[in-house]
Amino acid sequence: MARSPAKVLRRPARRSGERASGERAARPVRSLWSRLGAGFITGASDDDPSGVGTYSQAGAQFGYQLAWTLLFTYPMMVVIQEFSARIGRVTGKGIAGNLRQHYPAWILQPIVWLLFAANTLNIGADLGAMAESMRLLVPFLPGWVWIVLFAVVCTVTQVLLSHQVYVGVLKWLTLGLLSYFGVLVVVDVDWGGFLRALIIPHLSLGVSFWLMVVAILGTTISPYLFFWQAAQEVEDTKAHPQRVPLRHKPSQGASALARIRWDTAVGMAFSNTVGLAILVATASTLRQGKITEVQTAAQAAEALRPLAGEFAFALFALGIIGTGLLSVPVLAGSAAYALGEARRWPVGLSRKPLQAKGFYAAITLATVAGALANVSGINPMKALVGAAVINGIVAVPVMVLLVRMAANRKVMERFAVRGAWLLLGWVATGIMALAMLGWLWSMVTGRGT
Repeated sequence: MARSPAKVLRRPARRSGERASGERAARPVRSLWSRLGAGFITGASDDDPSGVGTYSQAGAQFGYQLAWTLLFTYPMMVVIQEFSARIGRVTGKGIAGNLRQHYPAWILQPIVWLLFAANTLNIGADLGAMAESMRLLVPFLPGWVWIVLFAVVCTVTQVLLSHQVYVGVLKWLTLGLLSYFGVLVVVDVDWGGFLRALIIPHLSLGVSFWLMVVAILGTTISPYLFFWQAAQEVEDTKAHPQRVPLRHKPSQGASALARIRWDTAVGMAFSNTVGLAILVATASTLRQGKITEVQTAAQAAEALRPLAGEFAFALFALGIIGTGLLSVPVLAGSAAYALGEARRWPVGLSRKPLQAKGFYAAITLATVAGALANVSGINPMKALVGAAVINGIVAVPVMVLLVRMAANRKVMERFAVRGAWLLLGWVATGIMALAMLGWLWSMVTGRGT
């Protein structure tokens, strides 16, 4: 039966761009899962095996005392990651591409190469932790076999799968982090003590205490996350032709920025909630069992076995493997995006390998170099320390540049950030600067050893 003219006229016309592609944030019928994307994947990848090791050490050494730090860092993560995503969505370029356009090469090049080096070291440490965890579950194969296998899987899937399929794979891999919540179900947690530590900050004058606070800051706010989320917003405009950079089609701005804020807020909340689950699990088991020193995520998993049982041990170990499969591609990809944009190469997972040879070569190089670092016998803890030092050097300058670009009308045009959100960005940068300076000073003076 034909519709009446009145009914046809009353139907709102579908606007082109963001709404047609599903970026309108306020559709109640849309599931939460379908509205999550780059921000959620970025947040989940922050809990990589090296991060798991940091949270495990915090729980083992200090119990619940540092739970408050993961509430404290949450708004800092949200604002900086949102700035990163906004820059990509507005300009149609990643962070390195915007730095190349608006800043001199002497600023861009050191940042890109230091990021590449830090990510490669981090990849090596993560592959090593994944292999150790797999050996705990399947002890009859040597560790180097798992390192090679994981490196090949992480590289080949990025090269062969289309961008949309691969992003879907990464999104499903985030569910591997739910295993850490499973651990909490089978261990005995002092929930009252945890909630008090979460809400009421515990402070100490001890050097080791503040070094762990800084380690958590450095784990939760890492440069590779900035580059990855910005790049994925750019990739999103390529995957959906009706979406274009906001500077060219401002009418898409309201729905696009609402989506970015929602996606980022949920992603960073998931990241820090997982971190809390790891901290609480190890505080409730390892510390209670008088184990206060954890050097790697795999060691934390192994230590759980006699204290919390086989099921908790297996869940923890599988979580390390799952988050490694998510974080290693993000580390390699963010390094390749930064290097490719800085070198003016064609970049992007939406391109075929022959269309972006340098980009895919950079992904392969970072992953293979990380794998070789393990096979060659480099101490994974030294690799992590090296990556942490480089990230500490890079993070603050990149954050300064991010905030400046987000507020710059030449870069962002009408979408430049103003007001309280900009102030929060500068506050987050200042806190990170103080933390990194204190940590680097402790490394130089030997107090961090």
